[in-house]
Amino acid sequence: MTTPRAVLEPMRLVLITGPSGAGRSTALNALEDIGFEAIDNMPISLVRRLLGSALERPLALVLDPRNRDFSVDALLTLVRDLAELPELQFELVYLDCPVPVLIRRYSETRRRHPLSPDGTAREGIELEARLLEPVRLRADVLVETDTLSPHDLRARIQELYPDPGVQPMRVQIESFSYKRGIPNGVDLVFDCRFLNNPHWQPELRKLDGCDPRVADYVKADPRFDGFFDRVRDLVDFILPECTQEGKSQLTIAFGCTGGQHRSVATAEKLVNTLAQAKWHVSKRHRELERIAAQSAGTGNA
Repeated sequence: MTTPRAVLEPMRLVLITGPSGAGRSTALNALEDIGFEAIDNMPISLVRRLLGSALERPLALVLDPRNRDFSVDALLTLVRDLAELPELQFELVYLDCPVPVLIRRYSETRRRHPLSPDGTAREGIELEARLLEPVRLRADVLVETDTLSPHDLRARIQELYPDPGVQPMRVQIESFSYKRGIPNGVDLVFDCRFLNNPHWQPELRKLDGCDPRVADYVKADPRFDGFFDRVRDLVDFILPECTQEGKSQLTIAFGCTGGQHRSVATAEKLVNTLAQAKWHVSKRHRELERIAAQSAGTGNA
């Protein structure tokens, strides 16, 4: 596929998709606020024509099954073609959300699902999840929105795209619980379960790894310094190589049993280390977000 558009620098193009109710409109609005030209519910058949026109700003499009010309095969073909165009700086962003959470969101809003206008929301949600699974596997950026409020999702998008005119190497540091599984889309995973566990200290159990008392306890383990130094050396080696290769984001995750103490403290230390080294770094503590959302009774995106 070719376009007549002549540019000196690659134009930035972000395609957003994912199941209905996962936050596509919120993400698109966040990109529009930081300078993208944003179009919702874009027909796949018109994307190539749009790219052939004179565009002055980076472009963000939402493509989803609401449109009558939508098909997974057509979207995957479009994504493959766009990724091969040297004049584009292209990413496919997939907003994901578990089926039970989407069902709850639809029950709260009482909206009809676009794929099941005459049936139940559950039927439409389950159908859409099966339909979009090949697209989810192809995504360049995967954002799980089940524990994110609209405000949190906007902040996450703005972390991923801080300046439409610049494409720095982004590093995301995450913590998680092995009981709930390794997060999707992670590049490097480090296991912290061998470190002394603050959970067994009554005065620390209800705290988390962001608390200096918990962090000091974890760092006092005689094995911690050797572990962290090796992780830092590996990351110091990998990041410049990824940057030179043109990789736009690297996600590093630390896991422990509950995802509240050791993994959080270690992730926080690496975040601070990379920030001091002037890397563009963001963080996410998955289990802490989940606990906060449950306590607040939120979680909608």
